[in-house]
Amino acid sequence: MKDLLNIKYWLFDLDNTLYSGDTKVFDQVDKRMSKYISSKLNVSIDEAKKIQKNYFHEYNTTLNGMIKNHEIDAQEFLDFVHDIDLEFLKNDKGLELELSKIKDKKIIFTNGSRAHAENVTKRIGINKLFDGIFDIVDSDFIPKPAIKTYKRLIDKYKIEPQYCIFIEDIARNLKPAHELGMKTVWIKNNEPWAAKYSNENFINYRTPNLTTFLKEINELRKN
Repeated sequence: MKDLLNIKYWLFDLDNTLYSGDTKVFDQVDKRMSKYISSKLNVSIDEAKKIQKNYFHEYNTTLNGMIKNHEIDAQEFLDFVHDIDLEFLKNDKGLELELSKIKDKKIIFTNGSRAHAENVTKRIGINKLFDGIFDIVDSDFIPKPAIKTYKRLIDKYKIEPQYCIFIEDIARNLKPAHELGMKTVWIKNNEPWAAKYSNENFINYRTPNLTTFLKEINELRKN
């Protein structure tokens, strides 16, 4: 981990990264997507789920597929699918502590919406610890892993990729970051769509727990 001592920029995915996938927050979003597609396209929920998954795999996000094939209102989609119950999410004191120790620039990089990122981080008590949120609107609705989106983020925040680390639960989204010179960390999970490519050499580090990983780095930096 000594190669992480010179990191100056920290990029964090949001869903299933800044909170555990075990909380099933994204399951709610997933169901809201199916409901939206069912209503918008006048198809059954089962058919909507098939469309949803096909678009995710072909276009990297369901939203991207809906925009390209059905010319939907992107903001309407984002507002609808992120209208979920987060009451069960609790403050994550451990994560808050480790993030607060990192004085470098910290940015959330998500294919979701800014409002969703703000709602989630507020619930877990880390909303004031970031220097910015780069969401799907900032990326002009071109989702990760399109490399042009990473370059857009780099330009916006004046990031030097060789001093940057990107932490993400979907393995394929780490490839462009690595190609641009960033260090990459995969949050280990068993979701087939997230774990695909997790054994590739564009992943520098793998961890089942973000807080533990950050704690190790902070301990190393302290010495």
